[in-house]
Amino acid sequence: MKEIIVASSNEGKIKEIRSMLCDIGIEVKSLKDIGQDIDIEETGQTFKENALIKAQTVCDIIHKPVLADDSGLEVKALDYAPGIYSARFLGHDTSHDIKNQYIIDAVKDKDRTARFVCAMALCIPNEEPIIIEEYFNGEINDCIEGENGFGYDPIFYVPELGMTSAQISPEKKNQISHRGKALRKLYDMLKERSE
Repeated sequence: MKEIIVASSNEGKIKEIRSMLCDIGIEVKSLKDIGQDIDIEETGQTFKENALIKAQTVCDIIHKPVLADDSGLEVKALDYAPGIYSARFLGHDTSHDIKNQYIIDAVKDKDRTARFVCAMALCIPNEEPIIIEEYFNGEINDCIEGENGFGYDPIFYVPELGMTSAQISPEKKNQISHRGKALRKLYDMLKERSE
């Protein structure tokens, strides 16, 4: 397998995936790179279901290996919201500064436990899909801090590092994050296939 299409328009995600899979000679392209604009309705009830829906839908259309991830933030005090609605939380067009401040305010004086979840599905024509799920545990910070990363990274505090996910270097984040862990598992599987 020389090429994987990522079923996402999120540049931050694509960049992270590309940086990890280029080592094993797999070219990572976005839907935009191949001139496709496929709107997929995420009707699943879990991260795994949504990742599989996205990957399978695109794979069936373009007949190439497709990787999709569905990831988000689960906050214990908010009954694990925003969860699978992380991208659409408080409305699709709401800025992350507003979403992040809302969550900070909502957990004030409550349990700040939180985790990022990443489910990845790789669909290859005429093969069983590969599905992986990984986690990144932490808590909600009391303010927005950091310039790295995207989305909820500036409010996701990692106690063992004493900083938010947005303050961690991209290299370090790739080692410990939910997406980094899932990609490493995928990387190992794909490396085995190519040997």
